[in-house]
Amino acid sequence: MRQLVKTYRSRKRAEEKNALKGIDLDIPQGSFFALLGPNGAGKSTMINIMSGLTIKTSGQMVICGHDIDHDMRRARTSIGVVPQELVLDTFFTVRQALELHAGYFGVPKPRRRTDEIIDAMGLTDKADARPRSLSGGMRRRLLIAKALVHNPPVLVLDEPTAGVDVELRTQLWNYVRELNRGGTTILLTTHYLEEAEELCDRLAIINHGEVVACDDKRTLMRGFDSKRLIVTLREDITSLSSALKESGWEISEERTLRISYKPSRTDIEGLLSMVRESGYHIHDITTKETDLEDVFLHFTRTTQR
Repeated sequence: MRQLVKTYRSRKRAEEKNALKGIDLDIPQGSFFALLGPNGAGKSTMINIMSGLTIKTSGQMVICGHDIDHDMRRARTSIGVVPQELVLDTFFTVRQALELHAGYFGVPKPRRRTDEIIDAMGLTDKADARPRSLSGGMRRRLLIAKALVHNPPVLVLDEPTAGVDVELRTQLWNYVRELNRGGTTILLTTHYLEEAEELCDRLAIINHGEVVACDDKRTLMRGFDSKRLIVTLREDITSLSSALKESGWEISEERTLRISYKPSRTDIEGLLSMVRESGYHIHDITTKETDLEDVFLHFTRTTQR
């Protein structure tokens, strides 16, 4: 996408809201790509433009070589979208819904993978049940199944595991990994940063309608000269001395202090001595490397408006 802009205009007032502000973004074919950002950052707007639910104000979007303005039909059939909302037709069983959805995309009956997808999503025993009898997690599985019926080269997962149990998450990600290994491009939005860190090879962080970071996951994380030191004390602690506060120490939880520091510039022994000199007795220490949460918080905090 190039210079993608979406502006919402109020009918009652002359106010405008720029949901997307000239975004440039490339998602490599075959990648497992995470699109991260706080609520209201513009992620869903971008996905809605891709799927044809929202009309962009200006800019260009190309999906698998198909421009959404000049080759809309092929662009739309190149993606499968799993939305956040649980929107399902209550009149059809699971199998009927998938067959109907495959028909919408013109998939010939001999090429349909209905039973394979039902089995992969763990819905075999619910194949003849209607959505109203399914649990929330099973309804989420059905949404994912519907997005896969036409074997799209790009699969968009918008918060796919919200409200989903651990067993289904594991099953879902195993299946999605297989799809990705087979060449399917995966675009994931999620607030579970540990999922994005484990699954994705490349990511972008969007905030206030702008891309504030985009790179290979390991490159982004290696770029931070930062670690976290966590110290467990032998005594309870309710407040910090002014010296510890000024140095950046925080109370993490009962009997626990933490501080972020730069390994290239900071001697960890000096940090520990500071704690001892304040009258505390150290029971245990832990260091934590930079993770995706640290990267995410850095970029979203530094771009707050």
